[in-house]
Amino acid sequence: MIDFSHPDIVDSVERALEEDIGPGDVTSHSCVSEDHMARGRFLAREQQIVAGTELLPLIYQARGGVESLKIEKLSGACVTDGQTLAAAHGRARTLLECERVALNFLQHLGGIATLARRYADAATGTNCRVLDTRKTTPGLRRLEKMAAAAGGVTNHRMGLYDAILIKNNHIAAAGGVRQAIEAARGASRLPIEIEARTREEVAEALDAGARHLLLDNFSPAEAAELIRWIAGRAKVEISGGVTLETVRDYALTGADFVSAGAITHSAPAVDISFRLTWKK
Repeated sequence: MIDFSHPDIVDSVERALEEDIGPGDVTSHSCVSEDHMARGRFLAREQQIVAGTELLPLIYQARGGVESLKIEKLSGACVTDGQTLAAAHGRARTLLECERVALNFLQHLGGIATLARRYADAATGTNCRVLDTRKTTPGLRRLEKMAAAAGGVTNHRMGLYDAILIKNNHIAAAGGVRQAIEAARGASRLPIEIEARTREEVAEALDAGARHLLLDNFSPAEAAELIRWIAGRAKVEISGGVTLETVRDYALTGADFVSAGAITHSAPAVDISFRLTWKK
């Protein structure tokens, strides 16, 4: 479960509100009296996987004036057109000035969760797990990875600090595959994963004691052949060329994991609307 009180998330919400509202919502202040009360609902306008409704309390608490909030669908729920995600009652000005920020989060995160579910579903029935990547919107990584997990994929490392993944530029800087692995092994107790772009690099990595390989930019057929040759000597992740159309082919190669940056960097927003439905 994600901690929605995490400083990174609170900061993202506060910055989004400041960016949009600034010194004040001049339209709402011009059209709506300060004491006017209203009810509003967030409605799905297409089938989707929900993500981010747990942010609504943070959004409304930051502005004040909302007397009640009922979250109908938590992150990970599957909804269809017309279903209510959440309902709020309070000061009309608050509901109006927070509308776009709330929708931006819900639509963007819901888009990631919905695409993630499609990737996860495509790998159903295999022994392969789909991973997300660090290809996230700057400042929104924690939320975007939450949304990916809500859709059913597995979070990879959060950043450069919590796992070792030796890639081609690290190998070049270290002077070779073996040198990179030995240096990393001597510097940290974290598990080590290393990228391999050729059969020769796979062999070098295995000879150096690698136990987790990242096969980069191989076709499904090439990856399957390599995985048969690796024969369980290391865990295998496949990256590069993994799309919604190819993910199942890669998942069937015998790989333990496939990773796809598109889950976070190319997910289209889902359609959600906000409607004021009652007032007094």
